Amino acid sequence: MERDYGKEIDELKGMIAELAQRNEEGVRIPPKSDMRRMTNNKHLPKQLRELCKQGGTGAVNYMGVFSSGGRQSNWIREKIDTDHLLALIESDVATKVLNCIGNNDRLNILLALLRGSKTVAQLVEYCGCNTTGQVYHHLKPLLAADVVAEDSNKRGYYLVLPHRVQGIIMVLAGISDLVDAKHGISEAWYSEDDAE
Repeated sequence: MERDYGKEIDELKGMIAELAQRNEEGVRIPPKSDMRRMTNNKHLPKQLRELCKQGGTGAVNYMGVFSSGGRQSNWIREKIDTDHLLALIESDVATKVLNCIGNNDRLNILLALLRGSKTVAQLVEYCGCNTTGQVYHHLKPLLAADVVAEDSNKRGYYLVLPHRVQGIIMVLAGISDLVDAKHGISEAWYSEDDAE
């Protein structure tokens, strides 16, 4: 069988042009050796290569399971455009969301409700609040944002809405990445003073 060198050269030129375009877009396909060090899962390197082909600034896939309080949430999200994620900062949506949940009392309420539905009185005790009024004060923005609701099966009990569980868990996963010791520890995350 005779080789068609012209065809092979044209294919190589096409591959080089595609790689050059990806490089201009800022998305690089990691070498297979790098991907093998990232995971033992044989399927993930193929998914990573597919994400690298998305264009723009990149894309994200994620999946998860969270089970607590007799409820389970499962999710799979594929090919979320990172340009869309960055636009959440530009539109101030990220700021609004983080302001809504980024309060120690609200985070403690979310933690309590992720572990199972609770009454306001139980939240007072669980979260170390002084009054039911203090709990209602912090529940109000969570209710308004459709993150928390009254449990339709148990009157007077509150829960994190199932379609919001993944968002909270994924925010925590992102925080875990930010404080991951393998990337070096930033003392700012652990200092008593708030970093500004």
